[in-house]
Amino acid sequence: MSVATRVNDYLNAHHIQFEVISHGHSINSLASARMAQVSPMKLAKAVILEDHEGRHLMAILPSTHKISFHKLEDEMNRDFHLLSERHVYKMFKDCTPGAVPPVGHAYQMDSVYDELLSDQKDVFLEAGDHKTLIHLKSNEFKKLMTDCRHSRFSGEVFH
Repeated sequence: MSVATRVNDYLNAHHIQFEVISHGHSINSLASARMAQVSPMKLAKAVILEDHEGRHLMAILPSTHKISFHKLEDEMNRDFHLLSERHVYKMFKDCTPGAVPPVGHAYQMDSVYDELLSDQKDVFLEAGDHKTLIHLKSNEFKKLMTDCRHSRFSGEVFH
């Protein structure tokens, strides 16, 4: 599949320079990092949330972390829950199920990213399938996230 059509179009339309990295089939973002031989801390994953009013939010965080709902809800002044996989699949029709690219604006979705990603020299994104990553230099990642809110809302998961 390669890079999801909407993501590819968005990155090109906004003049964001990126490199496509292919890897063996993976089942989750941590496995993608391992297969592509990149640090899992540098791999951003997307989690789709819904608030108490039905508004969607894409939370973007390192693959090594999980969302602290308490921190995020305090920061955003909203109550969130995970959106069901069935609904996520409908929203990301150009992607393989379970491979949501962390590029919310390509899907007209508000996004918030964890500031830990800003500290990385290179950031890798799921591209929309289970075999491809998008590699961005730090300045390109910041350009991609220009209109997104950011804060520290995740905690490390020990594997």
